[in-house]
Amino acid sequence: MTQYSTSQSPNVSASNTSTSTTKSTQKYAGSPTQSPVFSHAEKRARNANLRSRIGLVVYVVLLLLPIYWLVNMSFKTNTEILSGLSFFPADFTLENYAKIFGDPTWYMGYVNSIFYVSMNMVISLIVALPAAYAFSRYRFIGDKHMFFWLLSNRMAPPAVFLLPFFQLYSSVGLFDTHIAVALAHCLFNVPLAVWILEGFMSGVPREIDETAYIDGYTFPRFFVRIFIPLIRSGIGVTAFFCFMFSWVELLLARTLTSVEAKPIAAIMTRTVSASGMDWGLLAAAGVLTIIPGMLVIYFVRNHVAKGFALGRV
Repeated sequence: MTQYSTSQSPNVSASNTSTSTTKSTQKYAGSPTQSPVFSHAEKRARNANLRSRIGLVVYVVLLLLPIYWLVNMSFKTNTEILSGLSFFPADFTLENYAKIFGDPTWYMGYVNSIFYVSMNMVISLIVALPAAYAFSRYRFIGDKHMFFWLLSNRMAPPAVFLLPFFQLYSSVGLFDTHIAVALAHCLFNVPLAVWILEGFMSGVPREIDETAYIDGYTFPRFFVRIFIPLIRSGIGVTAFFCFMFSWVELLLARTLTSVEAKPIAAIMTRTVSASGMDWGLLAAAGVLTIIPGMLVIYFVRNHVAKGFALGRV
């Protein structure tokens, strides 16, 4: 009996193991798959992420909707624009753009604007670079007061300086010239340029200046070959803001010009007549006005991002 029981025990044990394994398999096979459990903090984080994405989409839509509507109107006739609301042009036309490129008074407005804006950017940078270097490297009597005085000129509205500029330029023969508008805009762009560039220059260690002088560099050579490349991001940011103000400014540009240097912003007012407003032509002119700004933003986008990162913009 003892021998029989010993010989049968492995079979019984194997049978029991097989039975328990089968029951366990049936138990887990019949049970549903458990879904992952998120904590309360994880759910709040997911909801916040979802809300931020929805908010970003709404913001982008609201931002691009006026630009889309402007482009949409530029391909419509004036009759279609006034007839009702439509998201796409029913009668697609390029007549509005043909009027602009076929009329010298229209396309010369863009040429005039680009010309005096470029002049203003160059003059502002040439004046602001040495001034910003002086404020960042030297301490002198009244430096803080002079720096604040420069910024206070930027705070003043353009209408305050309109009459003095008009009388001065009329007396010296600069009325209706590109340089007149460029110099008038320098009153507002130079303080801003000095303020931005001073922040970038203060971030450059003074040891670089001293090392360059020890190596035998003169100041002009050091400033052009070493220092300016170190602050090229600041120069790009400054050029962008100078362009932005000078391109959209209307009051001084319209008052200080009449025919030869009239900017596009002043010419766009010609669409108002006794018969009404030419909405399609005005929209086409607006679309062409946006393009130069978009190109400038594209070329200086990395410099502007660095400016925001440094906290000076």
